[in-house]
Amino acid sequence: MPTKATVKKTKKSAQRPVKKTVKKTAKKVTWDEIQQGFKEIEKAQKEAWAAIRETQQAHKETEKAIRETQKNVGGLSNSLGSIVERILTPGLPKKFKKFGYSFGRIASYSYTSGVYAQIDGMLENGTQAVAVEVKTKLRQADIDDHLVRMKKIRKHANEHGDTRQFMGAMATFITDETAKNYALNKGLFVIEPSGEDVKVTKPVVEPRVW
Repeated sequence: MPTKATVKKTKKSAQRPVKKTVKKTAKKVTWDEIQQGFKEIEKAQKEAWAAIRETQQAHKETEKAIRETQKNVGGLSNSLGSIVERILTPGLPKKFKKFGYSFGRIASYSYTSGVYAQIDGMLENGTQAVAVEVKTKLRQADIDDHLVRMKKIRKHANEHGDTRQFMGAMATFITDETAKNYALNKGLFVIEPSGEDVKVTKPVVEPRVW
């Protein structure tokens, strides 16, 4: 019996797809596109310079505002000086005379020797003195500060052999009734404008003496 010949099966290898390489052609840049690019750069530069000029202008306006503020502050200082001169007139001692006080002069003081207190005006004689603090508008905080100032004045007087009695007064150009009543109840005189003159209001209680 004839033998069958064995047939060898050959394994077919999988065919891989062949990648096609596509050559990309370089995009041509036209002269118009180049010009447009330069125009955009020029536009960006103009915007940048405009922003710089705006910043410089803002700085100039800020400097101008600072100068105007300084000028206004200087004017306010001059106005305050006029207020002080108006309130602390040579006729002020006459206002206190009706309360039984006789003051010969008005002086201003600035204590620095261990006290650090400044007095806008001091009505004084040989035995008594009234320390006047001037404010454009009277506030309760200003009154409390003056009460502390009066203690400093007393301390300075004791250290320098000054045995005078010291009283306090608040002078104001703009009157606030609440603050005014607070000062009067604390034993301080209140001085305020009245027409072309000033008026002095005596404390509700006896004037406080330091």
